[in-house]
Amino acid sequence: MMKRLITSREALLVGAIALLLALISSRFPAFIAPANLVNVFNDTSPLILLAIGQMIVILTKCIDLSVAANLALTGMVVSMINVAVPGLPILFILVIAVGLGTLLGMVNGILVWKLAIPPIVVTLGTMTIFRGMIFLISDGKWVNSHEMSPAFKAFPRTELLGLPVLSWIAITAVILFTVVMTRTTLGRAFYAAGGNPHAATYAGINVGKTQFWAFTISGALAGLAGYLWVSRFAVAYVDIAGGFELDVVAACVIGGVSIMGGIGTVVGALLGALFLGIIKNALPVVDISPFWQLAISGGAIIVAVALNAQANRKKGRIILKQAEQAT
Repeated sequence: MMKRLITSREALLVGAIALLLALISSRFPAFIAPANLVNVFNDTSPLILLAIGQMIVILTKCIDLSVAANLALTGMVVSMINVAVPGLPILFILVIAVGLGTLLGMVNGILVWKLAIPPIVVTLGTMTIFRGMIFLISDGKWVNSHEMSPAFKAFPRTELLGLPVLSWIAITAVILFTVVMTRTTLGRAFYAAGGNPHAATYAGINVGKTQFWAFTISGALAGLAGYLWVSRFAVAYVDIAGGFELDVVAACVIGGVSIMGGIGTVVGALLGALFLGIIKNALPVVDISPFWQLAISGGAIIVAVALNAQANRKKGRIILKQAEQAT
């Protein structure tokens, strides 16, 4: 049991994060100051939210490339609503953001479930459509900080017990979905649908419907992140979070989520997001061009996928060896 814990992907990733922090702090000790680490976690919170949703989708043998576009569209919609009705309570803004994000996620889920279109094709298409919708509703214009109400911008920055509300939302999501994935029938269905779809069908699980709910949850989290993103950075525009879907997929795969489905944890997605978040925040500090961010994310995906494939291959050999011994 102890050996399994030590060699688990989560434990190795914790070690990698600790090593990364040690290397950075050797040149810039202020980076590991508690206040700065709180800021790093806060900066990474939107990625954590999206990574949790993406992890659930990937568990079901699907992928959602539209999460960043969902975030951008939702963020633009709530920003424009705030400009039009500045006095609207933040609770209503949150409901609108989560509701719209959920609806966009449902569109993906229905197309995958009812029309049996490959998820990568569906989400590439909806990603483009969502970006186009942002341009249509905004006419290509930005919503800037001075146009947003103080309450709209203040919510994610409000501190509670030393942490901003944005960070607390990410922590709550981690706890909530850890319980969902480990203690509920739906959580087990996500694993079953991706791990062995045929066996899941025989067990009475509707694989298509399970994938639909995975996309729905991913959309809801993207919608929530949409409001939190635009309110924290106090700006909304067409290309907001452009390319961010790569970071989301990278966070999941680095965290041990298998792109073949059925394997992954919320904690793994959290650690993968934190690993990328630390790199992203450290690049300016160590004077490395931010354009290396994409290269690092892409390289991390390749390495993580290779490690996942190697682990699966070893398991397969063990099963075959046991079968040979039995005969």
